[in-house]
Amino acid sequence: MASGDFCSPGEGMEILQQVCSKQLPPCNLSEEDLLQNPHFSKLLLSLSQYMDESGLSLSLAKEQAQAWKEVRLHKTTWLRSEILQRVIQELLVDCYVKTQDTNLTPEDKKFHGTLEQRLLVTELTQLLGPSQEREMPPLLGLEKADLLELMPPSEDFVGMRARLPLEVEEQLKKKCFSLLCYHDPSSGSDSETLKAAKVWKLAEVLVGDRQQCQDAKSQQKEQMMLLEKKSATYSQVLLRCLTLLQRLLQEHRLKTQSELDRINAQYLEIKCSAMILKLRMEELKILSDTYTAEKVEVHRLIRDRLEGAICLQEQDMEESRQVLNTYEVLGEEFDRLVKEYTKLKQATENKRWALQEFSKAYR
Repeated sequence: MASGDFCSPGEGMEILQQVCSKQLPPCNLSEEDLLQNPHFSKLLLSLSQYMDESGLSLSLAKEQAQAWKEVRLHKTTWLRSEILQRVIQELLVDCYVKTQDTNLTPEDKKFHGTLEQRLLVTELTQLLGPSQEREMPPLLGLEKADLLELMPPSEDFVGMRARLPLEVEEQLKKKCFSLLCYHDPSSGSDSETLKAAKVWKLAEVLVGDRQQCQDAKSQQKEQMMLLEKKSATYSQVLLRCLTLLQRLLQEHRLKTQSELDRINAQYLEIKCSAMILKLRMEELKILSDTYTAEKVEVHRLIRDRLEGAICLQEQDMEESRQVLNTYEVLGEEFDRLVKEYTKLKQATENKRWALQEFSKAYR
């Protein structure tokens, strides 16, 4: 590592490959994370000396490996007993099937009867368990001694015991041949000697196939880890690109916004002018459709006459205004004469009306 608490970019990538990819459980870290957190990179280097790929300490991993070894040993022992018991049970089932189809020889009947009786007594004895460990009364009041009385005769047991390995061997050989044909269907037509030779090597072949499967799983796991790291890296790069693109878009928009606004204003202005001209055109079209040439000529004559009458009225109004202005110069004396004239005019009209009425009455 470089001087101080920091690491160079090259050392950060080396730590990332050695520690995060091999010595520690999968972790989604990038070289930039290690460069920004140098103390964390030192912590990873320290932890890598005491941990394995699964995240366990080295001592605990060793104990776990030893425990798994013992478990596999006990499992192998149990499987041997379980296989032997199942083979014996299949022998008994085959015997029952053969009994339905063909007649068995007395030796076969004695063998299968002794085997079944011995197996049943043994299973019941195991169910009872040791007498000193029982706290409850035995099942159905039976003791181990009671079950031992049901054992087959010793002569039959000796004969069954001598024949049983051969029967078990024959049954296991059939199963091995079946397994061989399942693994390699082309072996079905081979001779028994060739099948036996292939079965002898079948364990090594299966171990090799299993190892290939485990290697393929390991490679798949590594590929998945690499894919996750690449996905995380690509996601970060994509986010950076999107951020940069957004910033460039904002800057470009700020530069062109004024020009865009000016163009939009010109467009709206031209569009408004076009709308006004269109409205004026519609108005003129309506007027042209409403008023014909004859109507327009008549309206023009009417307008000329009205304008002539208005001119005459304006002239009369102007003359009256001049006369009034002349009378207004006379002042209050003129007002008194106007009032007196008005009274005399009213009196004259009254007398004229009375004279007319008198003349009507006289006639």
